[in-house]
Amino acid sequence: MAFTKYLQSKPWILIIILISISSFRPSPHYYHSPFHMPWAEAGLTKKQAAAHLLDRFTFGAHKEDPDRLAKMGLEEWFLAQLKGNLPNEELDKRLAQYDALALSNEQVLSIFPRPARLFKEAVEAGFLKKDEFLPDKKSPENRQAIKAYMDSKNYRPHQELFRQFINQKILRAAYSNNQLQEILTDFWFNHFNVSLTKNECAPYIPSFERDVIRPNATGKFFNLLLATARSPAMLLYLDNFSSMGQNEQMLEQKRMAEERMHRKIGSLDPESPLAKQLQKRVDRLKNEGLNENYAREIMELHTMGVDGGYTQNDVTEAARVLTGWTIFPANQEGPGRVIRKMFDQSGEDRLTAKGFLHDGDFLFAMNRHDTKEKTVLGKTFRQGGGYEEGVALIRLLADHQSTATFICKKLAVRFVCDEPPSALIVRMAKTFRTSDGDIQEVLKTMVASPEFWAKGSVREKTRSPFELAIASIRILNADVKAPFMIYNYIKKMGQNLYHYQAPTGFPDKGSYWINAGSLISRMNFGMDMAAQKIPGVHLDLAALNDHHEPESSEDALKTYAYLILPGRDMEPTLNRLKPLVMDPSIQQKINDAAASSPVQENIQIVDDMFEEEVTEKKKQRPAAPVTEDQQIMQDENKLLAQVVGIIIGSPEFQRK
Repeated sequence: MAFTKYLQSKPWILIIILISISSFRPSPHYYHSPFHMPWAEAGLTKKQAAAHLLDRFTFGAHKEDPDRLAKMGLEEWFLAQLKGNLPNEELDKRLAQYDALALSNEQVLSIFPRPARLFKEAVEAGFLKKDEFLPDKKSPENRQAIKAYMDSKNYRPHQELFRQFINQKILRAAYSNNQLQEILTDFWFNHFNVSLTKNECAPYIPSFERDVIRPNATGKFFNLLLATARSPAMLLYLDNFSSMGQNEQMLEQKRMAEERMHRKIGSLDPESPLAKQLQKRVDRLKNEGLNENYAREIMELHTMGVDGGYTQNDVTEAARVLTGWTIFPANQEGPGRVIRKMFDQSGEDRLTAKGFLHDGDFLFAMNRHDTKEKTVLGKTFRQGGGYEEGVALIRLLADHQSTATFICKKLAVRFVCDEPPSALIVRMAKTFRTSDGDIQEVLKTMVASPEFWAKGSVREKTRSPFELAIASIRILNADVKAPFMIYNYIKKMGQNLYHYQAPTGFPDKGSYWINAGSLISRMNFGMDMAAQKIPGVHLDLAALNDHHEPESSEDALKTYAYLILPGRDMEPTLNRLKPLVMDPSIQQKINDAAASSPVQENIQIVDDMFEEEVTEKKKQRPAAPVTEDQQIMQDENKLLAQVVGIIIGSPEFQRK
């Protein structure tokens, strides 16, 4: 009462209090986020909604995951996945054996030398005679000589680097607790595709995924785009590393270099190897110039889309802006020797003052840059610019309205359905533009939209071979000791990881993955997986059902179908699969169909080290006699494996 009277006598104090209250803004942690998933409005139960989230934002659920998510809260689980900082002790232990994954690009090139360098060094060291080597490079004698030289230098073969790289992808997808981070790493790598089939960029691809894609997978799109533009893998894959502007300094350097080589050639026998080699260098110099490959793909595939509103002139002008964006060589082979020598002679500080920029593996070479005026998408880049022109161009493309639509449609295709509604794309694109391309905010808009939960979106995406294999590992709680064996099956089902040659990446439509041959390969994978015929992959099917033995094959089908396919209407699936489960010759029928079908590829690749280990263990361990009880158990396990294999290979498991 006294306080009220005091305020009446001092009205200005009341005014201050009212102003303070009106301006109060609680911190983000003061109240619960308004982020809401409208699964109930779509007619889903909480467990069904949890299963849908797991289908879209993990590589596969464990049997207990839907209940765990429903209890935790769907929004809370999704936000935790967006942060991507859950501990990964088990995964870290599995990855510890792969030492090449932590190497810098310079270390990779030093330890895993390119074949041309290896041959040259082996000849110079006397391990090979050039004339004897060339006619038959793969003879046992030449292979032995190369191996002896590699051992003397502690070199390792490229195959080992790529095997470790492929193994880590399988292990991360199967065992990481930060599933959404791995899903997005896979998505963005495919969007900014580079391929191991291009030898020049192949050694840089592990660091491309590790240092460029994964750290930026849930950040701002501009940062991701800029990081890919500067990466050695992309610079080599789309040839921008060799793109040069026609500035006066560069033209003069080329003219002088050609004159020097012509004088040298004139003093030699025209048919001598050195003269021919110098003539090839002259021809290369003449062909050097502007390369439009990357400029075209950054517009068509990485940002605006083929119908984004740019012209051929925009592509050419963008290529001019990006001249000089190249690689700082990790060694002194070939052209790298010239760049290293230039830095050694001039000093980095002096070159920086002249407009050069050296940052790790990236180099902006001012002497290769087109310094004249350019115009891209109506924006003028004035004469005399340098590296900052390229950054401004990438910002222009990242902020373009067509980019927002193109990127959001790709995300919607990946996470919603093959033909996402336009209203959803418009909503996501608006968030993309207002949040400065914040990938997390775009994904939150997507899962807060009714289209994500609509009947036409639930279980309407088709698993790729990679997704099918990883989903099987996760739902069956498989222990994978030899990931490369899983890769063999993925490749046989039609997806050769990191080997898609076109910059488009693998198509993200069900029609691309499903055909008669691939369906048989998928069924074969399911049967081999469940029967534990894949070396280095171990699982306990009985443990999935808490070691409760099904009473019959029909009971086993029903029990394991609900465990492997949670949250689904199982009656139609059970009716389709029942005849297959009851057929004792189903495996032979699958084998016969596989033999007569045009499967994409017959895979013979194996992990040599693992194969040797298994062979040695088989020698040491003679087969023990089988008792009657053991035979009964083996028959039961065989029946259970057939049931589980059929479920894994079924059309219902192909969908997510």
